[in-house]
Amino acid sequence: MAKRVAENPIIVPEAVPPSEPNMEVIGAFNPGATRFGDEVILLLRVAERPIMEDPDYVGVPMLNLNHRNGSRRIEILPVPKYSPLTDLSDPRAVVYEGRIYLSSISHLRLARSRDGIHFTIDPEPTLFPETPYEEYGIEDCRITRIDDTYYISYTAVSRYGICVGLASTRDFKQFQRHGLILHHENKNVVLFPRKIGGRYVAMHRTAPSGFNGPHMWLAYSPDLLHWGGHQVLMAPRVHQWDSRRIGAGAPPMETPEGWLIVYHGVNAKDGYCAGVALLDLEEPHRVLHRSQEPLIAPTEDYEVSGFFERVVFPTGLVPMSDGRWMLYYGVADRSVAGRQNPGRSELGAGVARDDLANGAAARALRRPRPTGAWSVVWSPSSSTCPWVEPPAGWVGAASPLPSARTMFRDGGTRKDNDCICCSGLNVSFWSPGGLPIVSIFCREDL
Repeated sequence: MAKRVAENPIIVPEAVPPSEPNMEVIGAFNPGATRFGDEVILLLRVAERPIMEDPDYVGVPMLNLNHRNGSRRIEILPVPKYSPLTDLSDPRAVVYEGRIYLSSISHLRLARSRDGIHFTIDPEPTLFPETPYEEYGIEDCRITRIDDTYYISYTAVSRYGICVGLASTRDFKQFQRHGLILHHENKNVVLFPRKIGGRYVAMHRTAPSGFNGPHMWLAYSPDLLHWGGHQVLMAPRVHQWDSRRIGAGAPPMETPEGWLIVYHGVNAKDGYCAGVALLDLEEPHRVLHRSQEPLIAPTEDYEVSGFFERVVFPTGLVPMSDGRWMLYYGVADRSVAGRQNPGRSELGAGVARDDLANGAAARALRRPRPTGAWSVVWSPSSSTCPWVEPPAGWVGAASPLPSARTMFRDGGTRKDNDCICCSGLNVSFWSPGGLPIVSIFCREDL
């Protein structure tokens, strides 16, 4: 039976030495994870903040872009705590004179273990911010092995926004930096472990816009550096454990049934949780199943209390030599925890049947184009389920608003290549003559 590791949290910030003597480590969390030989490798996000002598000031750490040998890599901007121009309401940020800074700066630090539970942490940073696009730090990496190379995708933060960087290694001693690979205001990038249809594949998470919340997307690349062919993968679901935001977690695991992914979702009651989904092996934009309940919700003290409360943030899934799988996740933006799973089948047991992808509504929407006239009926409902079994003769049912359903009768079917699922896609219904009748943008309530 799957269970949390008894030693949790298995890595705490007190075990990590700071990169400079005037800094203190306040977090060692959200690790990229992989197996390398007979060891488990973690690349920890190590968050540090300045030690300030004057209690009336808070220090803002930034990369010293003019760093040379012998000088400090981190420069500190002192900000008056009690100024009306200072906002410290979010522990993760410092807002001063209208500009947003981070309250800490992060780098990546290597940790090694034989048993996957007890780790030895390197005394020095493994990957440290280097460029203007990493001025506020590098964070939350994922590690994917493709052939004999380990690729490390990470979040780069600066005054210019949030970007995605890529590095690689074959031995975890020498690292090559490949620069930024996706446009700004993007994060949670996770690579698939092999090509699909001759192309590399990645999951990524865009920033929210005025039209929708943060959605998970897929992108494709011929070389891991140039990405396109973007497709929406999943969107938040109203009234569920992932209703506010979602993002990719551990790299996908290939199973006979499909790509098993662990991802994070946020809701107002529980905070950040971990869940699972199953994607089609050859068409990974097709969501076959999606868990109706979280795999892990923050309930333990170390998950609930910390630098940022109520956070379970999955980032790595590693096979062990005895057949177990270890799921590594950050907790409360402070520490690392682990969950043991007897096998990948048990891990996938959290995926509930997705009625939208497999039920009668989806089958009806895939019927040949009908020949009758069409009509639209609004039907208020208190049901929290955005899809229902359609009545006899109805083609499908959708819910563009939480309090209403739109039903299409006798006259429309889905446009080819449109995916009818909780993915925030633009769903088009077509008349018998081929003209578009109505288009619904499925927002986060779908």
